[in-house]
Amino acid sequence: MEPDNDTRISGFLLLGLSKEPELQLLIFGLFLSIYLITLFGNLLIILAVTSDSQLHKPMYFFLSNLSFVDVCFISTTIPKTLWNIQTQSKVITYEGCITQIYFFLLSAVLDIFLLTAMAYDRFVAICHPLHYIAIMNPQLCRLMLLVSWIMSILNSLLQSLMSLRLSFCTDVEIPHFFCDLSQIIQLACSDTILNNIVMYFSSVLLGGGPLAGILYSYSKIISSIRGISSAQGKYKAFSTCASHLSVVSLFFCTSVGVYLSSAATPSSHAIASVMYTVVTPMLNPFIYSLRNKDIKRALKRVLQMAVIRREIVLSLRKHS
Repeated sequence: MEPDNDTRISGFLLLGLSKEPELQLLIFGLFLSIYLITLFGNLLIILAVTSDSQLHKPMYFFLSNLSFVDVCFISTTIPKTLWNIQTQSKVITYEGCITQIYFFLLSAVLDIFLLTAMAYDRFVAICHPLHYIAIMNPQLCRLMLLVSWIMSILNSLLQSLMSLRLSFCTDVEIPHFFCDLSQIIQLACSDTILNNIVMYFSSVLLGGGPLAGILYSYSKIISSIRGISSAQGKYKAFSTCASHLSVVSLFFCTSVGVYLSSAATPSSHAIASVMYTVVTPMLNPFIYSLRNKDIKRALKRVLQMAVIRREIVLSLRKHS
């Protein structure tokens, strides 16, 4: 079907996770709960890292940035989904869809780069402990963060501009709860060969490349840990990267699951996407807080300070 050049679509229809009306309230409550938990957990991690001078280290520098990106990641999709369910509308404007694609890709690629930077940090800490301070200096950490942002912005900008060149006909229904780039390309009735090439090339380069770097880092880490003579030393070395390894496994395994589900039905693709777009940002702060003594201590101090301030405010109100 040839697109009509004289007309331009005003928006798309997000079909969501289910067409059953009785499930909409359940999905709304579940998504709202996950969103609030994600916001609270990640903002608490950021507050703990920034307020505790003992956490001003490369590992926690990247962790606080990862928490910030996770907040942006989930905020790109969930608020619009909640709004559509509340208003019983499935519409998202054309401009809103392109904007969502831009910020979704930006957050996803930033997540990957930050996880890679954290893997490198663990590699240096375990494999080159004597040179750790010299290698992982503040200048290098800021440079790695800057490069991550630049690469992510350029990729998101390229993909968004490539999406703008697409033409759409009458089929504007997206079997998803957000504007997924691959789904948008499938809906187009114009030539999409170039879009597919750019999308798959960037996926391999920005997804496969960092994953290879992470796997290489952990292969070296495992070799170094095996060379440690004492069992206590092995446990201590492994515990320093256990949280990060858990987050990496969760993120990439769910991402691969989404890729594999795309070969099945569109509905299964949407459901699988919930894992890495919604569940993973929620679990990250729990994984780090439960498995990291420094984060536990910092969070406890933050909560204690909050209680003390609350008691002071209540006391002042009583005496005023």
